[in-house]
Amino acid sequence: MSHENSSPQPGGTPPPRKTIPIQAAPHAVPFYEPRTKIQPRSIQGLFSRWRWALVWATQLFFYVVPWLQIHGRQALLFDLEQRRFYVFGWLLYPQDFIYLTALLIVSALALFLFTTVAGRLWCGFSCPQTVYTEIFMWIERRLEGDRSARLRLDGSGWTLEKTARRGGKHLLWLLLSLWTGFTFVGYFVPIRDLAVQVMALQGAWQIFWIAFYALATYGNAGFLREQVCKYMCPYARFQSAMFDKDTLVVTYDAARGEGRGPRAKGVDARALGLGDCIDCKLCVQVCPVGIDIRDGLQYECIGCGLCIDACNGVMDKMHYARGLVRLSTQSALAQGWSRAQMLRRVFRPRVLLYGAGLLAITVAMVTSLSVRVPLKVDVVRDRGTLSRIVAGGMVENIYRVQIGNATEVPQHYVLSAAGLDGLRVASDTAVVLGAAEDRWVVIRLQAPYGAAAGGSHPVAIEVRAQADPAIQVAAPTTFLVPR
Repeated sequence: MSHENSSPQPGGTPPPRKTIPIQAAPHAVPFYEPRTKIQPRSIQGLFSRWRWALVWATQLFFYVVPWLQIHGRQALLFDLEQRRFYVFGWLLYPQDFIYLTALLIVSALALFLFTTVAGRLWCGFSCPQTVYTEIFMWIERRLEGDRSARLRLDGSGWTLEKTARRGGKHLLWLLLSLWTGFTFVGYFVPIRDLAVQVMALQGAWQIFWIAFYALATYGNAGFLREQVCKYMCPYARFQSAMFDKDTLVVTYDAARGEGRGPRAKGVDARALGLGDCIDCKLCVQVCPVGIDIRDGLQYECIGCGLCIDACNGVMDKMHYARGLVRLSTQSALAQGWSRAQMLRRVFRPRVLLYGAGLLAITVAMVTSLSVRVPLKVDVVRDRGTLSRIVAGGMVENIYRVQIGNATEVPQHYVLSAAGLDGLRVASDTAVVLGAAEDRWVVIRLQAPYGAAAGGSHPVAIEVRAQADPAIQVAAPTTFLVPR
């Protein structure tokens, strides 16, 4: 193939033929790198024990709490249908959404604080993705064997044994996922009623959400695993904004470990020009995200510390000092600080700022919940009759009042009014509400004609519990007097 310049030259003489060769296209580079399946090795050690302690703590809470009962109702329930939020001893309404906002702020500040001090503690130990992946891998190890056995199984053809092992694994994963989805929905629908509905195949939306969360658990913990942490979770991307050179992270001591290489026990590695790293690659094999911590700080690292457990075990066998891979800071490695010098940098200004903000908001939220009046009152003027003169020369206004009992026991309430001379409640002043019940009631306020000038006057409708005078709310409104 060629491109020719055929433009005529002056005088009509055709130009010489000029050929421009076209180079072959370069080899195509795939846009996506194919995923290499990670089969982590099981390891024992301090960080592994801490991870499993958090697995037990979080899952016992998650699976057990919905079945607990307080005052004959579910201890922790976010009842969206009834718009009631039961949080152990507290009963909250949608109007109390400010507490959820405060809780989210507390959670965010806690995450910032812990990340600034010690890196991705949440990711490595408490994140649901980490917890359920660990549980799913435990099931996998029990049915398919250790890492080498699973690798052999991956590379072998389909046999009856492989089908049985893989099928049993996926069956247990599905059962655990369905139970997880059922429990999660049980925080929003009374779980005992939900169990009856599911057994009777009733409640289409409840069944849909159970299946949805079961599928999410099954897919994320069974298949996506580290890809959720590396590519889907935004926290991995913005964590660097909270790191500094004094943040505790999982680090490899390159000055001590390089150069790498195998050697026999008892050999003087320094005489051979070797460091303490024997290049066994156990730190890579135990990593749940498949990175090599010896390459330095990487955003994929979730800070689980399993590579520390693996390396410490190798160091013990080689009779070397522990800590080739350890929790340290960039400043400590660069300047050769001792552990005490490193820990003194923990209480630096940004840590103190996060801690002060976290403490202040937590105290304010708990104090507000403690002094909160468990009574909700909303007043709406009757739009059909703004103001009228009734028998006895009284001016009457009509209101609709919503009264919400935010306690776990029935309450007798007394209604009164204040703000004008002679103002009184002309309708029934007693209201009885059951536990966690709310009701709209119509009340009539009357004042003597001439007690106030014509126009709008601020008044208050007061609602007080007979059994406890401290439970009292004064709802502001206006009283109209004809001109």
